[in-house]
Amino acid sequence: MTDKNKAYLLAMTVVVFWSTVASAFKLSLRYLSIIELLLYSTFFSAAALFVILAIQKKLPLLKTLKKQDYLFSALLGFLNPFLYYLAVFKAYSLLPAQMAQPLNMIWGIVLVLISIPILKQKVRFIDMIALLVCFAGVVVISTEGDLSGFQVKSPLGVLLAVGSSLVWSFYWVLNVRDKRDAVVRIFLNFVFGFGFILLSVIFAFSIKVPAVEGVLGAFYVGLFEMGLAFALWVKALKLSDATVDISILIYIVPFISFVFIHIFVGERIMISSVVGAVLIIGGILINKRKKKKLK
Repeated sequence: MTDKNKAYLLAMTVVVFWSTVASAFKLSLRYLSIIELLLYSTFFSAAALFVILAIQKKLPLLKTLKKQDYLFSALLGFLNPFLYYLAVFKAYSLLPAQMAQPLNMIWGIVLVLISIPILKQKVRFIDMIALLVCFAGVVVISTEGDLSGFQVKSPLGVLLAVGSSLVWSFYWVLNVRDKRDAVVRIFLNFVFGFGFILLSVIFAFSIKVPAVEGVLGAFYVGLFEMGLAFALWVKALKLSDATVDISILIYIVPFISFVFIHIFVGERIMISSVVGAVLIIGGILINKRKKKKLK
């Protein structure tokens, strides 16, 4: 099997993983509180990444890092997983999975917007068109297609789902400047993120003995949304000679997710969710296609 085929196989495996996690979020939140799901899933993710580093014989790299590297990892860990997943899980607790999942994908266009002042990217007319298309998708989903009344069903849920994309975008921009091994830095992010979550539990939250179903859900989320999935995605990008073609696969996730959400969560998929997802992904792809041509 060629490296290109391996890259696509790994990428599609991750796409399947990420397509199931919206359902896993909703099901797990039936048994765990938001902070409990975040605590346990982050622990399992950090543990999985530690095992991956051990298998890849990269643990000695941790000893080569400087104090500022660990401080930088602490900042990244605060953004993701702590702040990002706190917002995401809360959004899923307030919204149907079919609404929260595509709204969370808006990070693709938010990233473009914050890249303008931070990375000194130029704003183009096509960027604004893409933004308007994505915004139309957000409106359709958040109003459940009722554009005449224009009533957002859960303003806080929509705000958190869309706002989490801002956190993720800042996290991504900072990661661009991080030249350390990808798996090492992701592992440290989750170690520090787990530390922030644990401190939050100690000083601000209370937790109870979790149900078995909740622990299994957190294990699934930690492994297939976070730890293993991230490592496989990094590997796929390294093997590919066309990272744009690999990266674009991520945008089929919402549509596969709808199938799992209907089967496992029992939600009736609304036409407004599908139309909104099409608009959001369409806006992102308009922007990406234009940038690829310019490159």
